Amino acid sequence: MVHNDGFRALDRQECLRLLAKVPVGRVVYTSKALPAILPVNFCLGTDFSVLLRTSSGSDLVHAVDGVVVAFEADEFDAAARSGWSVVVTGRATVVTDPSAHEALARTGPRSWLPLHDAVLVRIEPELVTGRELGRARAAD
Repeated sequence: MVHNDGFRALDRQECLRLLAKVPVGRVVYTSKALPAILPVNFCLGTDFSVLLRTSSGSDLVHAVDGVVVAFEADEFDAAARSGWSVVVTGRATVVTDPSAHEALARTGPRSWLPLHDAVLVRIEPELVTGRELGRARAAD
């Protein structure tokens, strides 16, 4: 009989610490009334918001500005059967303030593709949840 399913809930601070370790996550949003998931490179802002850099003409910018989205990042080791997953849920906004945009353009995420008209998207971390997967322990 298994007493522990192998998952451990992570607190907010641990979730944010883990997010800072990985360069790629997935933004989950609605596009044309259907769920959409897009892998993106990102970084955490000094206020722990999730920051993305994309093209001003991207479908992502038009679909997420001003709406609640989810952002997920994870890291797993299949051989060890261990890992973690963190989900940030919050309102996404395009950074339009010129001084904020300039500061974030210097310190924020770098796109893996060359962008001539880069836009920064900020996801407010309103709800941060996570789980760590470990080996299940059998009862004695």
